[in-house]
Amino acid sequence: MELMEKGSLHDALLAQQVFTEPMISTLANRILQGLRYLQEMRIVHGDIKPSNLLINNKGEVKIADFGASRVVAGGDYGSNGTCAYMSPERVDPEKWGFGGEVGFAGDVWSLGVVVLECYIGRYPLTKVGDKPDWAALICAICCNEKVEIPVSGSPEFRDFVGRCLEKDWRKRGTVEELLRHSFVKNR
Repeated sequence: MELMEKGSLHDALLAQQVFTEPMISTLANRILQGLRYLQEMRIVHGDIKPSNLLINNKGEVKIADFGASRVVAGGDYGSNGTCAYMSPERVDPEKWGFGGEVGFAGDVWSLGVVVLECYIGRYPLTKVGDKPDWAALICAICCNEKVEIPVSGSPEFRDFVGRCLEKDWRKRGTVEELLRHSFVKNR
């Protein structure tokens, strides 16, 4: 297996606390390229999170841990994965209509949570200092109107994160659309 010298994004977050927008932009672009490859193979990862994103000294990012992944066939996709990074449609399929290509949209939601976490230096869907339980996470993902995106970010950053964290998966940005987004384009 290839050595990823810098470890996981989780390790980097613990060491660095906050990333700059250019760093996040490059990271998001590389993760999106990996997700595009997986989609071409009809694979939904299902557990995109900092500890499953590995980084090497060249700044390359590799998606790891395919334990929750599934090959999309017939539209069915389970709801395994880490609750904190699950999309609304995976948490509450009855409310959001879970089916078809929805699994790919779930990976985009998870990417949005990761990108926002890199920007603010902590898990973004709960308040500072909260140690959320399962019910609090479910409420943060499904019940809140919109995910709060810091106004200190650039308009491109805020729009990119907003496209990833759109509650309705049918309106959420696709991997191809997001690869053309001004926040990650040409990175």
